[in-house]
Amino acid sequence: MRNILVELQDIAPLKDQPVELVERKGIGHPDSICDGIAESVSRELSKEYVKRFGNILHHNTDQVELVGGEVDVKFGKGEVIKPIYILLSGRATTYLGSERIPVGRIALSAARDYLQKKFPNIDVDSDVIIDQRIGLGSSDLRHVFGMGGVPKSNDTSFGCGFAPFSTTEVLVFEIERFLNKKGKPKEIGEDIKVMGVRKNGRITLTVALPLVSKYVDDMAHYKSVIEETHSRLLDLVSKKTDTEVRIDLNTGDDYKKGSVYLTVTGTSAEQGDDGSVGRGNRANGIITPFRPMSMEATAGKNPVNHVGKIYNILSNMIAEDIAKEGAEQVYVRLMSQIGAPIDQPFIASVQVIGDKSIEKKAYKIADWHLENVTAVTKMCLEGKARTF
Repeated sequence: MRNILVELQDIAPLKDQPVELVERKGIGHPDSICDGIAESVSRELSKEYVKRFGNILHHNTDQVELVGGEVDVKFGKGEVIKPIYILLSGRATTYLGSERIPVGRIALSAARDYLQKKFPNIDVDSDVIIDQRIGLGSSDLRHVFGMGGVPKSNDTSFGCGFAPFSTTEVLVFEIERFLNKKGKPKEIGEDIKVMGVRKNGRITLTVALPLVSKYVDDMAHYKSVIEETHSRLLDLVSKKTDTEVRIDLNTGDDYKKGSVYLTVTGTSAEQGDDGSVGRGNRANGIITPFRPMSMEATAGKNPVNHVGKIYNILSNMIAEDIAKEGAEQVYVRLMSQIGAPIDQPFIASVQVIGDKSIEKKAYKIADWHLENVTAVTKMCLEGKARTF
């Protein structure tokens, strides 16, 4: 018997409460860049470990720091004067027996490949300096990692998840993905941020949209892209909800003074902002101060036994499946003690708003997912698990 506690709650679900606040940092936000690199490094290391030894070895690459650069940006052109600096750190197994693993080379290659794939306006050879200082993990954590049977927890930590998304959450999440989708207008950069506020039945979405200078001829061109994007977003929203929605784009722009959100690379990392892993989106892709959240960084942690990663992913999977059974609102919190089997959490708290009949279903769903918790490892290895 697992320590699963299911509670039926007699409270108003978030969607019926008067205020809600939701945020998503797009893939080009400096924090998201760090998340994406950290997860890519972990995934490539995991693949190399499997290739060499048949299984994933201990590592945590969830320490990536980004220091913004400096640019000279003008309509129609621009250049990077001072490169963006990215530091890869964390811990990894650098040798097994007499065989050494080229952790540094793998990490640097993974970071470069990620940047080249996601950011077409960044020249990885000249616009970025990537450094790595990944060290060997502590002996006690490597010992815990190497225990047989069900993986033993790498940390005393917890994860949180919830379902279903509210209308505000859906809009915030999907608008960023819509604007950053493949084939988007070339003028639009990747550092898109969406903030949603619902107050008394009305939703206001504030969107920060960077434009790429070499594709924008002048102020008139800039305005036309903003206006066209605003029209596209209104059309998208009208297909998602009947709720009254207002969309504000680039509210910091001052056309009279010529101050607008124009970038060389499509991200504020070029000059305006720095970044760190875990400072942005939670594992479900959004930031939700009106919902339970863990401050644990999900991206970059090892996918075998670090519950700070596994439980954040798993709790959302559990919540989603319970919601599919008819629950109006589901909150899941999973907590483990270091050294304990990850399929046996110290507590699995499931809070549900719904009919009494959902209680047994919720328990069975949580129990099934914990029984199959190692499936999360495979999802991470294949790049199918959302971590930010």
